[in-house]
Amino acid sequence: MSSIKTIEHKGIIKEADSKKLIVSIITNSSCASCEAKGSCSASEIEEKEIEIRTFDGIYKVGEQVVVFLKESLGFRAMFLGYLLPFLVLMTVLIIGTSIGLDEGTAGLLALGSLVPYYMLIFIKNKKLKKTFSFSIRKIHTDQILRNAELNF
Repeated sequence: MSSIKTIEHKGIIKEADSKKLIVSIITNSSCASCEAKGSCSASEIEEKEIEIRTFDGIYKVGEQVVVFLKESLGFRAMFLGYLLPFLVLMTVLIIGTSIGLDEGTAGLLALGSLVPYYMLIFIKNKKLKKTFSFSIRKIHTDQILRNAELNF
């Protein structure tokens, strides 16, 4: 058993060629299994497509697979996508108000400070794609049958 923790999602291969795979996964909010989801606007089920460039083995369109990412990379993605921009925004806002700018100007300056941040993320896109690459593995037939038995 591996000691590396991963974030996993089951998916179905939509496209396959020699260079990349496109895997469709279904993500749902925590309330998607709720009995009242039909009358509630808070429940969301969304299909996402993930591109996988590094894979071994032969995969076919329609095959069920597991897409996974190291948990540490998930935390790094959360840091780069949410926490670091928040820290940039708050730092600029605090500095702006402490040097005597009115709140509106400091707020606009803080929002404007995110433009260079996201431009840098956009410029580093190729490096980030290599860093945050998903891996894939097949779901064995006996595992699919076991899951089907549990659903009955």
